[in-house]
Amino acid sequence: MSDGGGTIVKLSVCIPVYNEQDQVADTLAQLSPVLASLTPDYEIILVDDGSSDATWQRLSDAASADSHLHVLRLSRNFGKEAALCAALAEATGDAAIVMDADLQHPPSVIPELVQHWRQGYDVVEGVKRKRQKSGAGYQFFARAFYWLFQGSGGNRLQNASDFKLMDRAVVEVWNTLPEHNTFFRGLCSWLGFNRKEVFFDVAERTSGKSKWSWRSLAKLSVNALTGFSDLPLQAVLWLGLAFVGVAVLLGIQTLVRYLLGDALGGFTTVILLILITGGAIMVSLGIIGTYLSRVYEEVKGRPRYIVASDNRRVAQQRGRLSLPEAKDVAADTAADNASMPPESAPKFD
Repeated sequence: MSDGGGTIVKLSVCIPVYNEQDQVADTLAQLSPVLASLTPDYEIILVDDGSSDATWQRLSDAASADSHLHVLRLSRNFGKEAALCAALAEATGDAAIVMDADLQHPPSVIPELVQHWRQGYDVVEGVKRKRQKSGAGYQFFARAFYWLFQGSGGNRLQNASDFKLMDRAVVEVWNTLPEHNTFFRGLCSWLGFNRKEVFFDVAERTSGKSKWSWRSLAKLSVNALTGFSDLPLQAVLWLGLAFVGVAVLLGIQTLVRYLLGDALGGFTTVILLILITGGAIMVSLGIIGTYLSRVYEEVKGRPRYIVASDNRRVAQQRGRLSLPEAKDVAADTAADNASMPPESAPKFD
């Protein structure tokens, strides 16, 4: 595939991987032919997010047999969002395609994504037409999250997915975002650009099971909501004002009844009000604390992820200098230092 002027277009496919030792081979077997049919110049970037099984060994073996593969291993499990950032930071293609490793984002849809990109769209995003089978609890949680996210000022994400094609310009902008805690689906929508939706059916997993637990889903939801809206903080303000209003009304009523000689003991009422007020205060502190935690994480300035292994960098380092060349470089450096005046020579304390 060329850009119309004879230049071969390069595609990058970015895939975060976590404990998918039984899935990797099948994913590559289905994905590689699709990409090869589109362009001879492509790369598949797979980021192992600190897997505890044999995923890294399977990726390393596959990369040794296929030069199109670029595999990285993070030093620990930083989360899917961080792994996505690591993959996009390494992407060198004219367009980058983000997808999951479990084949629930079907490779057969990629030609359609590329076709719309060729028509001038900067972001071509996959939208779920039919979800995989899930429990009633998960469906309720998903609907509630999307309702809250859109109602709190975020973009519409109903049935959205991480299955997207991003033009090189969009990838460059993404890589400049300074946020430590990212929500790919929401931030990609926030970036804007010329967009096109492509509908697809979510396939069933061919092996393994989902790595998303209720705890990780809840954490992602809180991160997404607090990262795109200050509505929870405003809710704390309005809740506080409502309690002040109720307190004033109850105070006036109590004072009037006292002056009329009709004061009530109201021990149960007092205890109930204390419990309600205390609960509201704790919830409010929790909301404020969540935002402070985000600020704390950003201020620390730690990297989103740490790369422990990278097959291409290892190959480059091994092939950079042979042993004789390294000795020549060392000899030249020593000779240069010997010819320097004493006051200019490097000193080591």
